[in-house]
Amino acid sequence: MYDVIVIGARVAGASTAMLLARRGLKVLCLDTATFPSDTLSTHQIQVPGVAKLKRWGLLDAVIAANTPPTRNVMFDVETAVLRGRYPTFGGVDALYGPRRTVLDKILVDAARASGADLREDVTVDALAWADGRVTGVSARMGSGRAIAETARLVIGADGKGSLVAKAVGAPAYLETPALSAAFYAYWEGLPPHQGELYERPGRAVGVWPTNDGLTVTYIALPTSEYAEFRRDVGTNILATLDRAGEVGERVRAARQVGRALGSAHLPNRVRKPFGPGWALVGDAGLVMDPLYGLGIGHALRDAELLADAIEGGLGGRRNLADAMRAYEKERNRHTLPMYRLTTQQAVGQPRPYELEVLYRCLEGNPGEIDMFFGLMAGTVPYAAYMSPIHLMRVFGVRGFASIAMQKLSGKRTAGNRLPAVRVREQGASSSTQRV
Repeated sequence: MYDVIVIGARVAGASTAMLLARRGLKVLCLDTATFPSDTLSTHQIQVPGVAKLKRWGLLDAVIAANTPPTRNVMFDVETAVLRGRYPTFGGVDALYGPRRTVLDKILVDAARASGADLREDVTVDALAWADGRVTGVSARMGSGRAIAETARLVIGADGKGSLVAKAVGAPAYLETPALSAAFYAYWEGLPPHQGELYERPGRAVGVWPTNDGLTVTYIALPTSEYAEFRRDVGTNILATLDRAGEVGERVRAARQVGRALGSAHLPNRVRKPFGPGWALVGDAGLVMDPLYGLGIGHALRDAELLADAIEGGLGGRRNLADAMRAYEKERNRHTLPMYRLTTQQAVGQPRPYELEVLYRCLEGNPGEIDMFFGLMAGTVPYAAYMSPIHLMRVFGVRGFASIAMQKLSGKRTAGNRLPAVRVREQGASSSTQRV
């Protein structure tokens, strides 16, 4: 019998398995994939996630895989161009964008080295139950041989279509239909000037360095246009990149490596992440539009939060149910404001007038631009950035006057504004919740 079975061995699952094994728990981690293998991803490990990798002793392996750092960023919204740097956080001042063939293998190897029993090419068919509580899994090895394993806790780190979340009926207390689709392409001979972001009507473009001298371009578009876009992906990618400064011209002087990858399966969902004998981490419990590239960083953060809760709960230092409620509360405190901002700002949504004024006020103000990039990367707390005192400093009298005039003109709709967010613990109020 294991202390914990983790289903899924990519970023969230391998990190959770590694951290639990390092703390002396008996851990089994299962995945249908074999590693290294690729998966669709924004690539970006935002600065807080990089700081975690550094603290876990894994950043050197990412760098050794020829993954370049990105310190400078350019954000072009047509009406304003913001140039700055990521604020230093946890001794780190750059983000990294490794291929998932690189990052996932590093984490899988680290989980094994830490003592986790990590098995590849294993398909979990069902959860085992006893007295209303999850007690293990039934699965098949690649050879077809059936296996059954038991544990005190089963963790679903199995992504957006989580078998665990479906099997336990984990409720979603925030859910927004997919708003955007995304296409990724890799290029040789396209060194980015820095991290590049472009926002255009109905489109968003990202240009970022990745492993071995390659550059990845990311294109976001409304889901309603996905089918038409994919009818001629190559032509439509170039047409979109032509709208992003000089990117189209630079791409034509480069060479595409491999085929473009795309998906319209980009849901926005926050699920309750625990119950009797089970827990969720990563995209299985919380997923949002990839606009800001926060998913990998969130997975690393939540793996650590969950490992802390499990170590305390299974180790007997605190009640497990209380520890899991604290995990949920902390996850939501960090994430829900950005969830709401991201879903409001997804491609195709009308840009709030306040945001338009914000971009104009930031232009040419290096210190404030860096802080804005810190908000996007997760190093500057949403509440601190959106505080009245800080916004007064950024907007100034003219900015607030412009917003007030827009309000008086009646041109703004109720939904076309920066969100005011109050974060409270969701769905975890029951003091009798069994874990």
